[in-house]
Amino acid sequence: EGQLGHGDRQDQLLPKKVETLAGQHAVAVSAGQCHNLALTANGSVWSWGVGSEGKLGHGDEQRQLLPKKVEAFAGQRVVAVSAGRSHSLALTADGAVFTW
Repeated sequence: EGQLGHGDRQDQLLPKKVETLAGQHAVAVSAGQCHNLALTANGSVWSWGVGSEGKLGHGDEQRQLLPKKVEAFAGQRVVAVSAGRSHSLALTADGAVFTW
């Protein structure tokens, strides 16, 4: 379904680096049922996989085969993320909780 983040919908039988995040210094990841979130050291959030119900945070319901930065957090520092079955959450450095 594209949630592996390699740009295709192929099964991957061995671990493979998610190249789009190379150089981003991921510090945390969270896996939902069909989508994933990554948090980078600079507080950016990236998402990919099935976008139904807006759970990727890009303002649409499009599937993302590669990680894409969630621009809604521009100017904010996110310190934690969590991916649920059909929703996502983020916690900012100032203690605000965001859900989508």
